[in-house]
Amino acid sequence: MKKILSIIAIAAGLTACDLEQLPQDAISPETFFNTENDLLLYTNSFYNALPGAEDVYNEDVDNIVKTSLRDELQGTRVVPATETDANGWRWTDLRNINYFLANSGKCPDKKAVAKYNGLARFFRAYFYFKKVKRFGDVPWYSTTIELEDQELLTKARDPRTLVMDSVMADIDYAIANLDASRQVNTVTKWTALALKSRMALYEGTFRKYHPEFNLPDADKFLDACISASEELMKNSGYTIYKATPSTAYLKLFSADNAIADEIILARDFSDELQVYHNLNYYTMTASYGRPGLEKKLVNSYLMADGSRFTDKKGYETMQFFEEVQNRDPRLTQTIRTPGYTRIGETAQLVPEFGATVTGYQLIKFVSAPKWDTFNKDITDMPIFRYAEVLLNYAEAKAEKGTLTQADLDISTKLTRDRVGMPNINMEQANANPDPYQAAQYTQISGKNLGVILEIRRERRIELVMENYFRWDDIIRWKEGQALTKQFKGMYFPGPGQYDLDKSGTIDVVIYEGTKPDIKGAQLLKLGSDIVLENGVKGGNIVVNGHITKKFIENRDYLYPIAKQERLLNPNLTQNPNWE
Repeated sequence: MKKILSIIAIAAGLTACDLEQLPQDAISPETFFNTENDLLLYTNSFYNALPGAEDVYNEDVDNIVKTSLRDELQGTRVVPATETDANGWRWTDLRNINYFLANSGKCPDKKAVAKYNGLARFFRAYFYFKKVKRFGDVPWYSTTIELEDQELLTKARDPRTLVMDSVMADIDYAIANLDASRQVNTVTKWTALALKSRMALYEGTFRKYHPEFNLPDADKFLDACISASEELMKNSGYTIYKATPSTAYLKLFSADNAIADEIILARDFSDELQVYHNLNYYTMTASYGRPGLEKKLVNSYLMADGSRFTDKKGYETMQFFEEVQNRDPRLTQTIRTPGYTRIGETAQLVPEFGATVTGYQLIKFVSAPKWDTFNKDITDMPIFRYAEVLLNYAEAKAEKGTLTQADLDISTKLTRDRVGMPNINMEQANANPDPYQAAQYTQISGKNLGVILEIRRERRIELVMENYFRWDDIIRWKEGQALTKQFKGMYFPGPGQYDLDKSGTIDVVIYEGTKPDIKGAQLLKLGSDIVLENGVKGGNIVVNGHITKKFIENRDYLYPIAKQERLLNPNLTQNPNWE
């Protein structure tokens, strides 16, 4: 079971296609669901629903920006004519799960049945959570649908309240029946608690910040997040991985094998099994949009002493070397900064503008140079980790209005301690809310405004480049307008020669007219290779300044349902303002 998430990717698990291709007598309930091993083999296929590597690291909302923009950011989504995997209205995974639940009871080993039913219901909860996030109301199916069952096939969408109550019942069953062991590549009780923490925080805050949907019981879900997080925090034995503060965060993500002290569930990659991903290549070439951290996120990293960078006089026009000095150590472990070296090497490297559109080149997850070849990287990818649970706990407490300094001391303090940063001070945060953060998050109000802003800052920094958390956060907080702001990068005062790391060597030349002959420097023509806000007068790098961005508040927090689906099922209503 140790390598289940990589083994499934190549051979070991039964997939939906496998089930269709096997002889009927090999998969009939009478002959297949008779032993624990049968249950194991069937449920292995469920793991295919979990994120692949690109689903983890390929973030492109407003934390990490690229040369192109998603339709969601441009406001150019349309109602699709037909359903595709990208649209999200597929139900095959659910049929596989419900078929298992309908037949697993044939196994005489009732302890095994309960365990694997728990696994199936974990994945049903996971399936429906994704559906609800995307579409809101969806049909709830807890039985296998046959082709002749027109009543179920043409069922209307069930209310989000019913679906999420059913999801929570599923995850509670999973928590009660899954193994309590810690296995980094297998779903356990602790994975189920982490999923409950994530789902309940999303739903509780979505209901709080979206009154237009008239959804009750926000506090019920915040309480569920708190209780799930507390149980995991008190009883699981997970900790925040610690090493030298200047390298601990980086090492957590660059390790070939997931660090099981903190990683609750990871997708495994292996040279031995020839299961790879493309992270190193993605961060070092121009082939994938030249991803880079966006300026507002860079500005959000605190100073090393916990003070606010954006309170410093002249922060807006600080050049690269100066702006990254004495900051939260996670900044230098997320992007290339002066003194950066690859794992196992001594050569100091500066950001490469051919690989990053903002100048802030990513190093999170980047492993040793031997894995730089296209699609040849093997670092494990975290799907659930303990730090997320701690941040979920702190946020749920703050949003519910029950947060104390003691709560922060058992949650955010641990992620800060890893890198030697002072903890959030609740009293100070609420007494003096950060105006830079408040301008980004306009929906917060009340006595906990300041501390909620600080928890959001911590979440954004700690979880950057993981699992598309940022999109989900923007949606649940009702902050879609943040996505319409101009994306920016490093500041340059204008054309000239720049020594980015103050090593005495010219690293970048921004020029007009004739291309200069300066060996070893990155030569960037102003207006084409690099665009500055004020042209020759300098400014921040402007990313995609020619593309209009739009977010329609009364429409874009949900996705549309494909036209074909509504023709097949006339009882399906469309989401608001997508008609």
